[in-house]
Amino acid sequence: MSGLSGLLAQAFLAGGVLAIAAFGELLAERVGVLNLGVEGLMSLGAVVAIIAVDSGTSPVGGLLASVAVGLLAGAIFAFATVTMRASQVLSGMALTLGGSGLAAAIGRPYAGEPARASFGALHIPLLERLPVLGSALFSQSLPILLAWLLLPAGLHALFHGTRHGLSLRAIGEAPGAADAQGLRVLPLRFVYVTLGAGLSAAAGGTLTLAFVPSWSEGMVAGRGWIAVALVIFAGYRPWRLAGGALLFGLVGSFGYLAQARGWGIPPTLLGMLPYLVTMLFMIAPPLLRRGGGGWAAPASLGLPYFRDER
Repeated sequence: MSGLSGLLAQAFLAGGVLAIAAFGELLAERVGVLNLGVEGLMSLGAVVAIIAVDSGTSPVGGLLASVAVGLLAGAIFAFATVTMRASQVLSGMALTLGGSGLAAAIGRPYAGEPARASFGALHIPLLERLPVLGSALFSQSLPILLAWLLLPAGLHALFHGTRHGLSLRAIGEAPGAADAQGLRVLPLRFVYVTLGAGLSAAAGGTLTLAFVPSWSEGMVAGRGWIAVALVIFAGYRPWRLAGGALLFGLVGSFGYLAQARGWGIPPTLLGMLPYLVTMLFMIAPPLLRRGGGGWAAPASLGLPYFRDER
């Protein structure tokens, strides 16, 4: 690949992992539940995917195993926050700490060992021959292709093109009014929080089976928190989220390129870039919100719903 194509390919790969995790968080936040456990979910998904392929399953089986553990952890989180109405912030922090700790414990025998199987690049005829973008995007692995070609369009169509999506958005904005219209607020919140957790865990599986085909403690390295920031930065819109993930992927890829080309930029500064951009992501939405354009968070985000108080 040329320099630009190589940079874009790395950006699509790194940004794709973040996009999958952030789309999972988007599912939860759109129905009014803040899940700060993405970091722990990604850690669990990453190590379970490695354990699965080490046991002889295919990379697809490993990815599905990461989804399964995410669904289980997500159901526990949803039971605590939706059914029992526990603090979403504290429950999310518990999920991050517990998930990361459990992943480190069960993954210790696999630390540093390369994955026995991993996703290879899929070459899409004709499309991969497009200038610059073709070789960068259409020669990626299956989960990365799904992250860019299916998830943004699918979630946009769900939330902004279907009656069911309108109901989900109503639950996030005004659960009392939605309940009065006959929508099952708590069951729908439970389902979408659980599904979102499964998707976030799949990002961890993608990390260890498509990005870095191995497991080591701490390899998620804050990507879960960045995914939460991406959702806020995107104003809870799928296409904006995809654009933010690609932007973040470009920033990270620039650091790799600078080191490979020997541009003399201090490694400490390159290591800080992703987190500086994350801070900008958090600062931008309040400024953009002043101009309108749908940048505000769902009105009931983070608030438990009590039917008898509507």
